Amino acid sequence: MTGATPPRFWAHRLAVATVVATAVLIFMGGLVTNTGSGLAVPDWPTTFGQNMFLYPPSQWVGGILYEHSHRLLGALVGLLTVALTVALWGDAPRPRGWLRWVGLLAVAAVIGQGVLGGLRVVLLRQTLAVIHSIVAQAFFALVVALAVWTSKGWEGAKRGRALANVKGLRRLCTATSGLLILQMAAGVLVTHTGAALHAHLALAALAALQALWLVARVLGRHWDQPWLVRPARALAELLVLQLLLGVGAYLARFTALGAGMAPWLGLAFPLAHRLVGTLLWGTSLVLALRVCRLHALPRAAAEIAAPIWQEAR
Repeated sequence: MTGATPPRFWAHRLAVATVVATAVLIFMGGLVTNTGSGLAVPDWPTTFGQNMFLYPPSQWVGGILYEHSHRLLGALVGLLTVALTVALWGDAPRPRGWLRWVGLLAVAAVIGQGVLGGLRVVLLRQTLAVIHSIVAQAFFALVVALAVWTSKGWEGAKRGRALANVKGLRRLCTATSGLLILQMAAGVLVTHTGAALHAHLALAALAALQALWLVARVLGRHWDQPWLVRPARALAELLVLQLLLGVGAYLARFTALGAGMAPWLGLAFPLAHRLVGTLLWGTSLVLALRVCRLHALPRAAAEIAAPIWQEAR
């Protein structure tokens, strides 16, 4: 390729980088919560009265290491979000100007999320911790959507009449994603307050059945659409792993077996459960967005665009 790199290239790469960084940030948030390190640094936006970015690494010990690292990673996600939005606004020739406004929404969301985290420390409100965790998943969904919308496969698709046997997938995708976010919200309550365990388990069972139904539908009726098959297979694999980690997390926290576990194992189960749940949620969104795009494609265009989707994944 000659000439300047197209802005869409940078927007997509920055969106993917933001997705990865946000997933790690959510994992770090779980580490802070599950180690009880949320108030290891008692002030905000400073760190023990010092500039957060200049706080000496020699003092990053114990819970301070987890909490301070979480804050710095949050700042990195904020910078990536701003860079992504700049890339979207710099892509002047593109007709889809609404993406620019979604970028600004992402900037507002990441700033709001940072303020929520800070207020949790300053005001010592457990409710703010719950809201902070749920908003984190909403922000993750937003940047996942931006990564899909700026991908080569999405750009290469052409709108037209609906393909046969795809319309019902939209409802399945919506139900699956909705159940996943509801059970994660219940999981947040379990983590922070110990309440809503039965609701979390019930919603997890419903979400698992719904996800399996969706995967079976994609693999059974749309096996020739690699743009759908790949996320569907990933959804199935993540679901199996998530269920196993959920059993481990339950045993570690709510049964006598947890007392006999090594401390690192009792911590690893809920952290891995949190991370895989986030990835499961993100994968369901990728599949849902691709189904919505495919629903508007004519059959011929879908066949022509398939090689592009294989590259874009």
